[in-house]
Amino acid sequence: MNTTSEPLSLHRFKTPAVRHLAWLCEAPQLVASPISFRPFEFLPPNYLATLIHWDRHPKDAPARFLAPMEKRLGHYFERLYEVMLSDLMGWEVVLKNQQIRTEKQTLGELDFLLRNPVSGEFEHHEIAIKYYLGVPAAEGPTLWYGPNARDRLDLKSHHMLSHQSQMAQRPETQNVLAKLGIHDPVKPRIFMPGYLFYPNDEFAELPTTVPDDHLTGKWRYAAELHAEDASHWVRLNKPHWVGPWSQKDMPDAEAARATIRWVEAESIPALFAEMVWQAELSCWVETDRWFVVPSSWPQRRR
Repeated sequence: MNTTSEPLSLHRFKTPAVRHLAWLCEAPQLVASPISFRPFEFLPPNYLATLIHWDRHPKDAPARFLAPMEKRLGHYFERLYEVMLSDLMGWEVVLKNQQIRTEKQTLGELDFLLRNPVSGEFEHHEIAIKYYLGVPAAEGPTLWYGPNARDRLDLKSHHMLSHQSQMAQRPETQNVLAKLGIHDPVKPRIFMPGYLFYPNDEFAELPTTVPDDHLTGKWRYAAELHAEDASHWVRLNKPHWVGPWSQKDMPDAEAARATIRWVEAESIPALFAEMVWQAELSCWVETDRWFVVPSSWPQRRR
């Protein structure tokens, strides 16, 4: 189990999108499966040199990569993933976000259909970036909820493995691919990096599908926090949930406390980075992550 402290090498990247992409290339996943995609097995040996060049010479980076960041985390994550596949790894993106329909309903979509230049095979990649908070139960296993408590790790993992990743095997999908001249078998892949947030002082049981090297943080109820708890905290706004945060300015303790009060008043969770001054880099860098949630969270406690 990893803490959220990222290697200082990631903080060398001053361009946020480059830092996010560097994180994505090496990020541990939240689901261990035979069909999990591991980018580091296919990234070229010089990919870090490419990222360093893009960081220092942004005009040389792909235009879509350094376009204005989208606030919708899923869309931004998808953009990073495509840049990793096509511009770092040199893979051909055959289809993206291809909807699969019957005459009456949408069955789902293919996030990415690719040709693996190493194996020559077609691959279907389903991707997601996720953040889950462990809530121990008096009886039964710990349940891992997303900030929006309708989302749960066990449900999402099952859906990824049993439904989304199998979409290319459906006859409706094969008909779509056949019209594009694709008749070869398609290999399913999933990619789901993210963080698991543990309750501050309670034991939380992990699902058997979670790998040991997952990234971690902690979570607290807003009402339980004291003023000194958040003295070096900075709120993270999407899409900066991706990868480690750094900044030149000293964390604003009052701004953090105001956000914690807002969490309780508005019943909306917020993500914070705990910061420490790093003299070597002349900036404040993230050392831990905290989710702060209202007293009403998760839904089952209302």
